[in-house]
Amino acid sequence: MTDKSSPTGIRSVLVPLEESETLPSVLSCALNIARDFNAYIEGLCVRPTLSGAIAVGFEGGAAALSGTEEQFEREQASRAARLREQFDRFIADNHLPTYVGDAVPTEACAGWVEDEAPGISVFGQRARLFEVTVVGRPTPGALTPAMNTLETVLFESGRSILIAPPRPPEAKPFRKIVIAWNGATETAHTIAAAMPFLRRADEIVVLAVEGAMVPGPSGDDIAASLRRHGVSVKSKPVPGKRTPNQAGEVMLNECAAWGADLLLKGGYTNSRLRQMIFGGATSHILANAELPVLMAH
Repeated sequence: MTDKSSPTGIRSVLVPLEESETLPSVLSCALNIARDFNAYIEGLCVRPTLSGAIAVGFEGGAAALSGTEEQFEREQASRAARLREQFDRFIADNHLPTYVGDAVPTEACAGWVEDEAPGISVFGQRARLFEVTVVGRPTPGALTPAMNTLETVLFESGRSILIAPPRPPEAKPFRKIVIAWNGATETAHTIAAAMPFLRRADEIVVLAVEGAMVPGPSGDDIAASLRRHGVSVKSKPVPGKRTPNQAGEVMLNECAAWGADLLLKGGYTNSRLRQMIFGGATSHILANAELPVLMAH
């Protein structure tokens, strides 16, 4: 098992703060990572400008059309204050020391950053500094994180993104990991980004689900590659003709049956537009996952 002080571990975790019912789960996932790796959690609160909020659909942008800039700024300042109160409560409840500076963290710690920006692109830009960014899974019918926040981080950060389920997971490290292998570049990127988690895992299963595969190495190939890193991996092919949506459902069912802590999935092997029209494994998982999902693109 890798030492917590190892440079191959995770040093910092970004949490783009949004008012949502999923925020407690997002913070819980970030805390699980920080405690496992002695990492820094940064709570990032962005106050949008009026023009930027209207242009990109930032929270409150639509309502701003019927208000004044001064009113919009008051509303955003109030929103930031509520988020700061919730983040401070999270820090206090979990006895996290405040982190300032650039020294190597020696324990789980946290800090607050507040900024003004014209749009949500700042989330993707800031995420380039962090090994992993934690966001909530958008859930229909609830006050939830915006899908555009998730996709901005996924496509613009060049780093991994961990998608928290609607309900907080158990307060423990990720030790049973499922890799949804489909042979694609995006999944290879996800595995590379997830190596700190994989090196600490007790059990890893590589799922190769027929209906989700593209030309590339097999599940057995990637399992053999991972064993060279000294981790315990088994490969499980899942044969049978199915649609991409059905493949995503199979992946989640396998995770539930095995009691997985974490699912690794490449983000959008097919284009977002194609998945929006025809469906896809990524879209199904983003809509239905009840466990944390680590993605990269």
